[in-house]
Amino acid sequence: MSLRTGSKVWVEDRDSAWVPAEVAGFKGNQVQLVAGSGKTVLVKPEKLFPRDADEDEHGGVDDMTKLTYLNEPGVLYNLRRRYALNDIYTYTGSILIAVNPFTKLPHLYNVHMMEQYKGAPFGELSPHVFAVADASYRAMVTEGRSQSILVSGESGAGKTETTKLIMQYLTYVGGRAASNERTVEQQVLESNPLLEAFGNARTVRNDNSSRFGKFVEIQFDANGRISGAAIRTYLLERSRVVQITDPERNYHCFYQLCASGKDAEKYKLGHPSHFHYLNQSKTYELEGVSNAEEYMKTRTAMDIVGISQEEQEAIFRTLAAILHLGNVEFSPGKEHDSSVLKDQKSSFHMQMAANLFMCDENLLLATLSTRTIQTREGIIVKALDCNGAVSSRDALAKTVYARLFDWLVEKINRSVGQDLNSQLQIGVLDIYGFECFKDNSFEQFCINFANEKLQQHFNEHVFKMEQEEYSKEEINWSYIEFIDNQDVLDLIEKKPLGIIALLDEACMFPKSTHHTFSTRLFQSFRDHPRWKKAKFSETDFTLSHYAGKVTYHTDYFLDKNRDYVVVEHCNLLSSSKCPFVANLFCSLPEESSRSSYKFSSVATRFKQQLQALMETLNTTEPHYVRCVKPNSLNRPQKFENLSILHQLRCGGVLEAVRISLAGYPTRRTYSEFVDRFGILAPEFIDAAYDEKSTTEKILKNLKLENFQLGKNKVFLRAGQIGVLDSRRAEVLDNAAKRIQCRLRTFVARRNFVSTRAAAFALQAFCRGFLARALYAVKRETAAAIFIQKHVRRWLLRHAYVELYSAVVTLQSNIRGFSTRQRFVHGKKHKAATLIQARWRMRKVRSAFKHHQASIVAIQCLWRRKLAKRELRKLKQEANESGALRLAKNKLEKQLEDLTWRLQLEKRMRVSNEEAKSVEISRLQKVVESLNLKLDASKLATINECYKNAVLQNQLELSAKEKSALERELIDMAELRKENALLKSSMDALDKKNSDLANELLKAQKNTNDTIKKLQEFEHKCYDLQQNVNSLKEKLLVLEDENHIMRQKALVVSPKSTRRGFEKATVPEMNSGAFVPHTDRKHEFESPTPSKMITPYSHGLSESRRTKLTMERPQENYEVLSRCIKEDIGFKDGKPSAACIIYKCLLQWRAFESERTVIFDHIIEGINDVLRVGDENITLPYWLSNASALLCLLQRNLRPNGFPPTQRSTGSSSLALRIAQGLSSPFKHGDGMSHLEARYPAILFKQQLTACVEKIFGLMRDSLKKELSPLLGSCIQAPKAARVHAGKSRSPGNAPQQLPGSQWDNIIKFLDTLMIRLHGNHVPSFFIRKLIAQVFSFINMSLFNSLLLRRECCTFSNGEYVKSGLAELEKWIVNTGDEFAGTSWHELNYIRQAVGFLVIHQKRRKSLDEIRQDLCPALTVRQIYRISTMYWDDKYGTQSVSNEVVAQMRELLNKDNQNLTSNSFLLDDDLSIPFSTEDIDKAIPLIDPSNIELPSSLSGYSCVQFLAQHQNEIVRSSQIVAA
Repeated sequence: MSLRTGSKVWVEDRDSAWVPAEVAGFKGNQVQLVAGSGKTVLVKPEKLFPRDADEDEHGGVDDMTKLTYLNEPGVLYNLRRRYALNDIYTYTGSILIAVNPFTKLPHLYNVHMMEQYKGAPFGELSPHVFAVADASYRAMVTEGRSQSILVSGESGAGKTETTKLIMQYLTYVGGRAASNERTVEQQVLESNPLLEAFGNARTVRNDNSSRFGKFVEIQFDANGRISGAAIRTYLLERSRVVQITDPERNYHCFYQLCASGKDAEKYKLGHPSHFHYLNQSKTYELEGVSNAEEYMKTRTAMDIVGISQEEQEAIFRTLAAILHLGNVEFSPGKEHDSSVLKDQKSSFHMQMAANLFMCDENLLLATLSTRTIQTREGIIVKALDCNGAVSSRDALAKTVYARLFDWLVEKINRSVGQDLNSQLQIGVLDIYGFECFKDNSFEQFCINFANEKLQQHFNEHVFKMEQEEYSKEEINWSYIEFIDNQDVLDLIEKKPLGIIALLDEACMFPKSTHHTFSTRLFQSFRDHPRWKKAKFSETDFTLSHYAGKVTYHTDYFLDKNRDYVVVEHCNLLSSSKCPFVANLFCSLPEESSRSSYKFSSVATRFKQQLQALMETLNTTEPHYVRCVKPNSLNRPQKFENLSILHQLRCGGVLEAVRISLAGYPTRRTYSEFVDRFGILAPEFIDAAYDEKSTTEKILKNLKLENFQLGKNKVFLRAGQIGVLDSRRAEVLDNAAKRIQCRLRTFVARRNFVSTRAAAFALQAFCRGFLARALYAVKRETAAAIFIQKHVRRWLLRHAYVELYSAVVTLQSNIRGFSTRQRFVHGKKHKAATLIQARWRMRKVRSAFKHHQASIVAIQCLWRRKLAKRELRKLKQEANESGALRLAKNKLEKQLEDLTWRLQLEKRMRVSNEEAKSVEISRLQKVVESLNLKLDASKLATINECYKNAVLQNQLELSAKEKSALERELIDMAELRKENALLKSSMDALDKKNSDLANELLKAQKNTNDTIKKLQEFEHKCYDLQQNVNSLKEKLLVLEDENHIMRQKALVVSPKSTRRGFEKATVPEMNSGAFVPHTDRKHEFESPTPSKMITPYSHGLSESRRTKLTMERPQENYEVLSRCIKEDIGFKDGKPSAACIIYKCLLQWRAFESERTVIFDHIIEGINDVLRVGDENITLPYWLSNASALLCLLQRNLRPNGFPPTQRSTGSSSLALRIAQGLSSPFKHGDGMSHLEARYPAILFKQQLTACVEKIFGLMRDSLKKELSPLLGSCIQAPKAARVHAGKSRSPGNAPQQLPGSQWDNIIKFLDTLMIRLHGNHVPSFFIRKLIAQVFSFINMSLFNSLLLRRECCTFSNGEYVKSGLAELEKWIVNTGDEFAGTSWHELNYIRQAVGFLVIHQKRRKSLDEIRQDLCPALTVRQIYRISTMYWDDKYGTQSVSNEVVAQMRELLNKDNQNLTSNSFLLDDDLSIPFSTEDIDKAIPLIDPSNIELPSSLSGYSCVQFLAQHQNEIVRSSQIVAA
């Protein structure tokens, strides 16, 4: 590896295994590195691995072989990056690595996800366990060869869950249709929880660890359907039954039984802490697991598998007996080396164990505390000490449990059933992974031996895959070395000096110990390269496995390998009264000649089972799943590098990497190679170059050797990609230096130009300053001269002005003095004249005043005389003024009465509106009478005024009666006061009258408003009543239909009716009338008819019509068949076939028949045409016809026995109805005639509705089938475009883009669809629904491909899809809302996803901005998926920030706890988006009256009425025209 300053490398670290670093320099033969933490270290170059800096910018690669540098740290950190994004699956070629997420991810395992991977090519979609299962299933079906899937990993890595997922998928793709019986696939799936209950336990590393190996063989028939299954188990950990350590647990079934409630009480069980086999560990419960619920699940699984209730009771009774047996304790007996029961408690448990085993208690005690030895002299009974009795007790418990487990497996196999004739199988192997603990014993030795065998098989398979890849590419691979571990296997299993053979030999000798066994091993394998003696132990040894060195402790090797079967135990339990227990020990072992013990080697038996397994695997095509446990704490999002690296070594992943490194680890397609390394030799890239030859020229130009050129890829040896990257980095560095040079030149020139411009500016400023100074001096000189001139002028003018003002002052004083003299003289003359005038005026005024006083005195005397005369007159008229006062009081009372009546009227107006008009008229009369009275009072007042005038004249004549006049003057003053009061009362009366008139006007106005409101309310009530009546009518119709159908369905069926028709005649029929709408209601209003018109029938009698109809039944069916099979076409946009069928059914009175034969004939005819005809022609044609016929039935049929629910507005005479019927059998009006239909007609309408839905569904599915390959080509188009762009680069390396021909194909497809639909006059309602579902399918397909294919989740693909969506939007706009509807909204998901892909500043967007502004329709899981899969292949931009990813991951973890299924994929919409009422509302009226009879039907007599009716219409039109 060539290193230089700035190179990216991996360096070893004690805590993190490997850390990224950068080369900072060189010191001697060491390299100075700067780690990511900033620490500087010195390392030798051979300990470094190259690192690709570009891989840090995205979330890792989904296949390890795509790594630029395939090495150990690259594999480790690629898994780490993907695990941080919850991408738990990663490929290494065909090997799947599954990292346990320790959290629920239900969106990855639902049915929709299985449907996506079904049939998808391996590697096309994101890595998944379903992809491996599907690949094995497809290979089995296509190649006809059995397959196997090997799932391995350490405890807690998720092997069991992965196995269940594989089996779940295989039952999904290979399962049969659901039935009432339990299917094989159901039993196979339910066998998992059953085996988990009896074979799984909690360990230090895993709460549900499988303590046995399992190979499930699923058998298939020739059609790829599951036909049987078989389960094999390996090496059950028997010792766990009697011995566990804290915090582990025993097998789950024991704890489930203790928590079973009544069953536990029945078997005298309690809390697990009361039993020795369970209380050795203080862990009794598992977090999040209920033992009681798990017990019920186990019982349910037993039911499904086929275990009877009696067998279930026997199984749990046996488990309870084992628990009671463990509580039996012994104490030393009276005799030497003997033992007896310790106490009463032990006696109770012994009795319970014997009762549960259904055997004799004393015999059971004897078999536990004694042993029999057969000698030549006879049988010797030997007593056992306490330790021996306990060992015998534990041996019995282990034997019973092991046989119980074997019986369960055998029972499952018998219940599921093996298909002995099956030639195709898929085996799923769930087996323990490589184990290396602090203390490794016999179990770890067997497990690691099994993993060595599997690793050899794995190495051979990987090497074989490498060979296949090289052969496929036609390159030379003969010199590649193969890494083998056969020497380790020989060391373990080879006879006669293998470890297992020596172990069996040692077990055969009773006096052998682990010391003698270890000595024998040391002597045999002292010089073996894989063998090593432990340093600080005399008996331990170390083996160098493929995954590392493991030190084994031989202390218990011999004991654990000896699988002794005590004959007394078998004899006792075989004689049990419980058939189940006796059946477990039915086959007795051969009796030993000297002891009741029968030796059986566990290691040998395991080796034989393993050999059989390998033989099975060698006959199948293997697929590998390596499960990895990310941390020892079982916590999500925690990645321990050292632990995972160890598991990768143990799982053989790094071994596969080493095998790959031995050959050609780096493989690139020619287009990828030229795209990345074409800059190393740009002279070889011209306008049209060959990628393979260009690749070869580049490699030869760099003088690289040992590379291979395949058909589609270039294969490079280890380290060559580093040389290429180093040269590429040098080229890029030189280019960067050249760019820097140019940039510095540009910066220096820019600085020089700016400095020169500054100098020019400074010079210009200085010159300007000097010029301004010179100009200022000149301007000051000119200003001084100008000031001097003006000062001289001012001085001269000032002297002149002073002289001028002195002269003017003298002249003005002289002139003033003369003027004042003249004024004083005139003033004196004017004063004398005024005094004279005032004197004369006073004399005249005093004479006038004297004369005036004399005249006033005379006038006063005369007036007094006249007043006295008038006083006498007033006294005479005093009585008349009293009558006026009475009239005034009466008027006041009447006003009060009127006021009260007005108030009373106001109160009565609210309570009684009907009497308001009468009261108003009465008030008007009262007001008129008051007006008359008021006029009368005004006349009286005028007369009084006249009388007063007369009195005044009389007073003037009675001046002589002074004395009387003076007395009456006082009374006159009072009368005047009363007069004034009367006038004021009259004014008040006038005012009240006007107020009353105003109130009357207001009352009339309020009355009018109230009447209007009442009228509006009555109108609304009438409308509501109309709606209620129509709804009641609909409800009654539906109830009657359901009632009739429930009654008739029990008596009449289509099949029985059709059989009856073969022996019977056609039912009675006659014609009926049809009255359609002429004015269609609004689209969203209820189409309930408003009137009921009596049908008109022709004058033929019932018997005559029945006879004529019976004579030609066959002809009617021929007419209907020809209408259905022939394309009759359309008339004025109306489907002729539907109209003719409807009119014929009316004419033949089929809707009133009790038989369904004719309707069945129509439905079967339509179905036959749909099956035989061309989908593109038949489906649109019959969608139009069937929907039209359905609308005619929906609008004109109602069940028999329903009267009209609305009243008729008027009655028409019989003559009028006959005349209307003669003019046309179809009356146009506001009403609609409902034909009374019987049950067969109602059933026909429902069948026709189902037929319309079926046609619509067939059209939708056909369109999706045609559209799928077009969408597939659009999905693959960006990749093809990138390849084409690489081939057609111009000399300037500018790629040329391909035109969007794939989207043009979709547009052409949509245009063709619209032409077909319009050509068949399909209603716009159906077109809208169909186009909406097509666009929903486009949205679903594109969006799911975006989330499942990483190559689609790119910037360039986003631009490509966005351009295609623009074309679709343009098509929708051109099509119009009438036909396209809301189709554009169906593309919301893909539009928002693509919009997110093509934005450049993703890292600046917060989660709220993404969810609210960019992608409001997408869920957090979908946004998270896009963000983690995104990569920019065009501009190199990055995805969202790490903070946003962390926020989304936190939200997803919360959702995983709440949701049962939260898939990020979209589901296909398979619903029917309309109902019969929607069709009736949406489709316009169809008038079948003017349909012409086709020439092909004119020869049938049963349809001649159509021709006659057409002639009548023609004659009527001619008469109207005349």
